Amino acid sequence: MKVQILLLIPMAFLLPSGTWAGEIIGGQEAQPHSRPYMAYLSIQRTGKTYICGGFLVAKNFVLTAAHCKGEKITVTLGAHNIREREQSQHKISVSRQILHPRYNKKTYKNDIMLLQLHHNAHLTKEIGLIDLTSAHGRVSPGTMCSVAGWGKTILTDSSDTLQEVNLLVISDKTCDNQYPHYYSSSMLCAGDPDDQKSVYHGDSGGPLVCCGVAVGIVSTGFKNSIAPPAVYTRISHFVPWITDTMRGI
Repeated sequence: MKVQILLLIPMAFLLPSGTWAGEIIGGQEAQPHSRPYMAYLSIQRTGKTYICGGFLVAKNFVLTAAHCKGEKITVTLGAHNIREREQSQHKISVSRQILHPRYNKKTYKNDIMLLQLHHNAHLTKEIGLIDLTSAHGRVSPGTMCSVAGWGKTILTDSSDTLQEVNLLVISDKTCDNQYPHYYSSSMLCAGDPDDQKSVYHGDSGGPLVCCGVAVGIVSTGFKNSIAPPAVYTRISHFVPWITDTMRGI
């Protein structure tokens, strides 16, 4: 799939064959700055620029997927139209990429990473934090949640503005039957198999938000298919690691 650098670059060079990293399909444009926690990640790797999503969880930390690692990452906060120089936008370089120590790039187990920002973000109405689910939080199948990103709206057209889509959380059994490396303790699935709303290439690392809190991180799905469901890193499993890591910096 050919796309423009700095806009909607697939992370396929980081992924095992048969999988992809998320991009919005069947959604709609988000109300500008209605998701002030969203972060746009510009990733330098092997001389090229790629993108991922992320979300601000502390003034100096963004949470994203481990497979979004790179040689250099710049975070843009406060963006709606990523191609415009909006006054609300604030770019901050990443000083440290902290991958989960047991991340497995083949199975996507522990696909989570903290990005320590070079300096604290200045919180405004367009730049804010999102709460994380608790360590004991468990979202039930059938719960309606949402995900957002700057990915494509269909397979051939891209969007400069933040897109969002509502998705149903589905059962672990359904995902276990579809994905060979599904771990229900640290992963969850969202996206009704009978609905063509989903995520696809380009939005890895963005948050799955349920009832106002982040419960998942866009991780993986099937290559060259928009058919839901997709797999998300289950944040509740990693709350102790997230908390300890940020406190230890």
